[in-house]
Amino acid sequence: MKYISILGATGSIGVSTLNVIAHNPSRFHVVALTGGRNVALLREQIQRFRPRVAAVIDSEHAETLKESLGGYTGTEILYGIEGYREAAAVADADMVVSAMVGAAGLLPTIEAIDAGKDIALANKETMVMAGDLVIRRAESRHVRIVPVDSEHSAVFQCLEGHRKEDVRRIILTASGGPFREMPAERLAHVSVQDALNHPTWNMGTKITIDSASMMNKGLEVIEARWLFGMDAEHIDIVIHPQSIVHSMVEYLDGTIIAQLGIADMRIPIAYALAYPERVTSPERTLDICRGERLEFFAPDYDKFPNLRHAREALRRGGTMPAVMNAANEEAVDGFVGGTIKFTDMPLVVERVMNAHAPREGLSVEEILAADAWARSEAQILIERMHNESC
Repeated sequence: MKYISILGATGSIGVSTLNVIAHNPSRFHVVALTGGRNVALLREQIQRFRPRVAAVIDSEHAETLKESLGGYTGTEILYGIEGYREAAAVADADMVVSAMVGAAGLLPTIEAIDAGKDIALANKETMVMAGDLVIRRAESRHVRIVPVDSEHSAVFQCLEGHRKEDVRRIILTASGGPFREMPAERLAHVSVQDALNHPTWNMGTKITIDSASMMNKGLEVIEARWLFGMDAEHIDIVIHPQSIVHSMVEYLDGTIIAQLGIADMRIPIAYALAYPERVTSPERTLDICRGERLEFFAPDYDKFPNLRHAREALRRGGTMPAVMNAANEEAVDGFVGGTIKFTDMPLVVERVMNAHAPREGLSVEEILAADAWARSEAQILIERMHNESC
């Protein structure tokens, strides 16, 4: 039996993780759950899985959750960043699923690492903001990080049993999002609903918007750099609309090993939870005789400049990836809120990056300070863009 804490239980990854656990009750047991403001769903999860602790965003939501649970007192209800950190470090957890969205996942993930918990990592922003620090911290505490993102899980599996020095490059696949075939000049007029209409995956709002702008793939390049210790020039991106090949690894002899499967996040989640073993697959599996074509295309860095911004942030290093990530999160909020256009998002990221002089020798405090600075700069810029367009 493996005991699991889930950070971000009410998001799409958290819900899928609980689905995997529910189908494998003899292998996994939930000891902690965290949510944000979705008290109704978290209440249902608590009632079903009976964790020892649960945490929400603030004291008001904690009181609402307690009231909704009636007289049930078997789960301690916590709140705020301290509540999240306590859930991450709960004593009897063997593994922590880091599935919170955005920069908010950084501190709880670090808390889990410091507590010696293995990490099933779905929060890519943790590695984008503080990859070097996180990897060094995990190594010093003998913590294993198993990726949950379908692309990084694929790479992880393709690397198993092979020598790192034999790797020529990592190839991350991308669906291309909803605007893959749309002319660049039309992107300024797309709606939020257009951007949320992902052709393959069912994800939360932030990740889906990032997929539409291709920032998601840029973040994954940075994450891959730290997870697998590969320089950026050995990490490539290819557009693969069918989303069947989840990523590939090319070796020095020209061999390319790929991981294939249906587009179902329960598969990489189950692999991370059970690693190095595997559990029974979902009801539907890949039918390789169906005859579907596998297509691959080069990404368009001009049409999707966020790809270029992410590589530049990685090249410059230090606090720059954290600044880029924070500016993007604010830009996504601005677009979803109707303040700026779709094509304004990469402009916000670029201008905030241009205004920042990255610092090295990072501590968590320096990273969070850079994050806060970038958010403030981005908010000012977004407001200015909005006023100019009115």
